[in-house]
Amino acid sequence: MNLQEAILDHATVEGSIVRVDGFLNHRVDPQVIADVGARIADWLVDRQPDVLLTAEASGLPPTAVASQILGLPYIYAKKYVGPGERYTFAREISSPTKGIEYRVEVARHVLAPAMRVAIIDDFLAGGRTAAALVEIAEEAGCTVVGAAFAIEKAMAGGRILLEDRRVDVYAVEIIESIENGIVRLAD
Repeated sequence: MNLQEAILDHATVEGSIVRVDGFLNHRVDPQVIADVGARIADWLVDRQPDVLLTAEASGLPPTAVASQILGLPYIYAKKYVGPGERYTFAREISSPTKGIEYRVEVARHVLAPAMRVAIIDDFLAGGRTAAALVEIAEEAGCTVVGAAFAIEKAMAGGRILLEDRRVDVYAVEIIESIENGIVRLAD
């Protein structure tokens, strides 16, 4: 099963939220994640990243597969709720899905200036997490070579947020609309 089939056959809709936790980001279907990781790796190969950057936990499966295919290391930003006094690059993020504020952090010693960084995550909606990862990479002196996602919710504006920061964006599948609980994918 590929990602498109999984979305159409198994995703559920709760209001404006598309739940893909039965095959992508909680319970992970190995066929689906292999398809996603391979397609992301194909898109990234010509961008020549040195390292892949994601956020725990949902970004880990597609990043791990793309990392293995590309033969590159990956870094995951850790998520924390509450204050932190660690020596990190960090950004605060609001999560509309979870209804909380949290912080993503990357230890300063794992990102070196001049690294070419690709951002990967499971879902692009409003783009807050991806934008925070871009800011972290840039603060570390790195160049962001692109951002890739398993699924993009086109109507949520995340692509515009990233493209305004001059980041190329790729999504394996794009949700064009949600009408009466039915997900419509782009061609």
